[in-house]
Amino acid sequence: MRTAALWICAVWWGSLTTIGFLVVPMLFVHLPSPAAAGAMAAKLFSAETSVSVVCGVALMMVFRSNRPLAPVNVAQAATIFVVSGVLLALLAEFGVSPRILARDNLVLWHRVGTGMFIVQWLCAGVVFGKLARN
Repeated sequence: MRTAALWICAVWWGSLTTIGFLVVPMLFVHLPSPAAAGAMAAKLFSAETSVSVVCGVALMMVFRSNRPLAPVNVAQAATIFVVSGVLLALLAEFGVSPRILARDNLVLWHRVGTGMFIVQWLCAGVVFGKLARN
């Protein structure tokens, strides 16, 4: 079970890293206009929300299984970061993203969304680190 949790978390953190720090920046470099890049980035971030939710739910299921995954304090601390990361993903998807797409105070909501993405990435990284150490 520990290996499953580690792999799930690796997928979560790795997908956030790939989308946020590699693919989306490349869209803005290689697509013909910022509007086209932004539209494609929005679709990718929406797909990433689904990956985050699935990985978060899977991690919670593994944490709650009958076999001990890790010492209780590690599992509890990891749970807090998993829940926080998933909530940030959902809040960004359903709270921030519609405002960005509507171009409602675009600079502000883009910064808020970026900050939430980075905090989600940090949450996934903390969980990955906690699971990898044990």
